[in-house]
Amino acid sequence: MPRYKLIVEYDGAPFVGWQRQENGPSVQAAIEDAARALSGQTVVAHAAGRTDAGVHALAMPVHIDLCRDYPAETVRDALNHHLRPAPVAILSAQTAAPDFHARFCARARHYLYRIVNRRAPLTLDAGRAWRVPGPLDADAMNAAARRLVGRHDFSTFRAAQCQSASPVKTLSALWVEREGEEISVYARAPSFLHHQVRSMVGALVEAGLGRWTPDDVEAALKARDRRACAPVAPAHGLYFLRADYDETSA
Repeated sequence: MPRYKLIVEYDGAPFVGWQRQENGPSVQAAIEDAARALSGQTVVAHAAGRTDAGVHALAMPVHIDLCRDYPAETVRDALNHHLRPAPVAILSAQTAAPDFHARFCARARHYLYRIVNRRAPLTLDAGRAWRVPGPLDADAMNAAARRLVGRHDFSTFRAAQCQSASPVKTLSALWVEREGEEISVYARAPSFLHHQVRSMVGALVEAGLGRWTPDDVEAALKARDRRACAPVAPAHGLYFLRADYDETSA
């Protein structure tokens, strides 16, 4: 049974998240339904990350197994045909090794959080970035971000419903870039807790607004208590950027 690695882009706005659920449409269900329309078989789609409702993806790795050996271009084009009009696109498809797993083979995951720092409401970026009207100091946000990098107990930045076995994670990188009105927060780690990135961004915004200092952000981390968390950034500013794999498993 051939395995295919897909790179998927999607707008998370109309979905309850990546994972198939009973309470609404999901990205996983959209891809699985498209694959069934192509192949006539029941297909399970596995992704590198399980994004929440409203979270977007620019290049989400996904793998599926099909009963026939289709050309990769046929898989890409047929899935895109059957996905319409859902805001999901298969950017590329390629055959993968039988032991490749989009989730378990991933060595790192990258996220982007988009903030637009302006007084005027958003039009083109409505639903795709978080508008923060108060002036943000990106240098202060970067100073606060450095306090979170490393291996820590991230209980403060973990959603109550998180199913991870441990709150201890290694945050490989967290940094902030500003270009005009747009502030981008980048995060990289082998894996993340539920709501971790959005919770960290909320703390960085408090630092950027001058309400928190970098010491306050570090104190919140060390508290290991969800009650110490800043307001959580909204889902619609978050993007799954990409995942890294070893060359032998990619």
